Amino acid sequence: MKKWDKKKALAVCRAAFLFSLVFLLVSCLDWILEKPTFIVREIILSPRNFTEMDLRIGLEAQNPNRFDLTLRSFEYTVYLNREEVGGGRLEKEVRIPSLSVTRLEIPLVAKFKNFSGSLKAIITGEDLPYRIEGKADVKTVFGSLHFPFSKEGRINLKR
Repeated sequence: MKKWDKKKALAVCRAAFLFSLVFLLVSCLDWILEKPTFIVREIILSPRNFTEMDLRIGLEAQNPNRFDLTLRSFEYTVYLNREEVGGGRLEKEVRIPSLSVTRLEIPLVAKFKNFSGSLKAIITGEDLPYRIEGKADVKTVFGSLHFPFSKEGRINLKR
């Protein structure tokens, strides 16, 4: 009976040790994983019809790590001239190779009624301030993390 108790106690200790080790590795993921960066390269505005406009946002995702990342989801909200014009979610998984840049294209359909303050700038060709906010869900060999992001800039509408 005592021999069975020793085996059982040893098995419980091993399981507790493995659980602690896995928990420690996951909690240290922030130290191992460098946050990927997102750079807005272009924003293309094109009328769709009399009530809607297509926005195509060209992003570059930079992976500074020595291992591949998988972008599992990418949620975003777009603001033009401090007014929310729409948002969306990129559902397809995108692999970002180690120490490299991957180009992403984010679609958005916005209604002209959301452009009330920005319409003048679009028609006259003035610079238009934008902000893109959201979060990225990134999977690695060590686990998954959520990264918030926010990028601001100006769209030069003059041609």
